[in-house]
Amino acid sequence: MSSFASFREFYPFYLGEHRDRTCRRMHFAGSSLVLAVIVVALATGNAWWLLLAPVAGYGFAWIGHFVFEKNRPATFTHPLYSLMGDWVMYWQILRGRIKL
Repeated sequence: MSSFASFREFYPFYLGEHRDRTCRRMHFAGSSLVLAVIVVALATGNAWWLLLAPVAGYGFAWIGHFVFEKNRPATFTHPLYSLMGDWVMYWQILRGRIKL
């Protein structure tokens, strides 16, 4: 995998790794669960809930990649850009710019 000088350069690659609609749906579900876990942690005042955030987020995303997209998640080689890409894609799905 090549090196990227910026997130702007990385993001088209990221989108190319998410061509499969079910993979995108898995990402969306996982990211939604991450937000729900954060809300529960804040509402209950119990930070232990936050331990579930990476399990929900990465669990759903990685299943999407390994089972449906049949590729290796960019998290393994570009963890920060990949995390940023998850949330940019999530926002673009919410806004209807990327089809779910």
